[in-house]
Amino acid sequence: MTAVRSAWQGAGRRIHMQEVGPRDGLQMEAAFVPTADKVALVNQLSAAGLDKIEVSAFVSPAAVPALRDAEVVLREIERHPGVVYAALVPNVRGAERAIESKVDELNLVMSASETHNLANLRMTRAQSFRALAEVVALGHSARVAANVSLSCVFGCPMEGEVAVDEVFDLIERFDQLGVHGLTLCDTTGMAHPAQVVRVVAMARLRWPRQTFTLHFHNTRGMGLANVLAAIDAGADRFDASIGGLGGCPYAPGATGNVCTEEIVHALQCMDFHVPVDLAMVMHAAARLPALVGHEVPSQLLKAGPRLQLHPSPADFAAVRERALART
Repeated sequence: MTAVRSAWQGAGRRIHMQEVGPRDGLQMEAAFVPTADKVALVNQLSAAGLDKIEVSAFVSPAAVPALRDAEVVLREIERHPGVVYAALVPNVRGAERAIESKVDELNLVMSASETHNLANLRMTRAQSFRALAEVVALGHSARVAANVSLSCVFGCPMEGEVAVDEVFDLIERFDQLGVHGLTLCDTTGMAHPAQVVRVVAMARLRWPRQTFTLHFHNTRGMGLANVLAAIDAGADRFDASIGGLGGCPYAPGATGNVCTEEIVHALQCMDFHVPVDLAMVMHAAARLPALVGHEVPSQLLKAGPRLQLHPSPADFAAVRERALART
């Protein structure tokens, strides 16, 4: 593993931002966002320079009605060169639909926690692995990349700590299948920076040729700290959700994913090379409350970038004159 610069010294280091809001965010919303608005959102994110966009999910419309228009959205978006368009798929049938819709990458999901996997997917981890192995094989035959997202890597809300050995056993098995990438997910916001540094550093050392993405939630206010901890351990790819949309049904009261515009803003301030048009992302985020029917968690949307200046008080000249007169 090559030496990396500290998280406090961006020095132009490239960070890849991967947008999950159109899938991970919108799937949690009670209101159905019209298809045309989903397409417009993805188009704005593409134009803003996000490296990857998880556009939708090819799941049962009965299970996730918010994303029942996956095929139409994939067909109608404007595809920008260099942007990877991904979709979540739960099984072979979902993968077939996604491949027919010309996705660039299949995102497969299972949990590192047996309890969470059963609660969320109605399968044991062994059953999930067998099912996903079939999807990976289908992707190989269709020449479509497969990424596996492992939920609850940093803790399970029902089991507590998840043993690193169990996480690494799954990584090894998927690595042997030849997956294109692996995402280590803090599904319910249980990760803390020291843990993140340890797990990320160990994973990169053991699988130096594997592409790792980190997926954090801001449930307990440690989202940005965990991103910086992962960077310090050598990570350079992160999932985030526009507006901070998202959540998890097994973390009551939880906020959503780390917020795309907040992470981009912070890293650009720290001199990392994050080639994303922040103003364009914020413009797209500003439209979200009208689409989803409620305010979104993004603090940057409320406060603006750090150098967004405000006018002086109306009586500032008079205040200044009185102050100078006293001297």
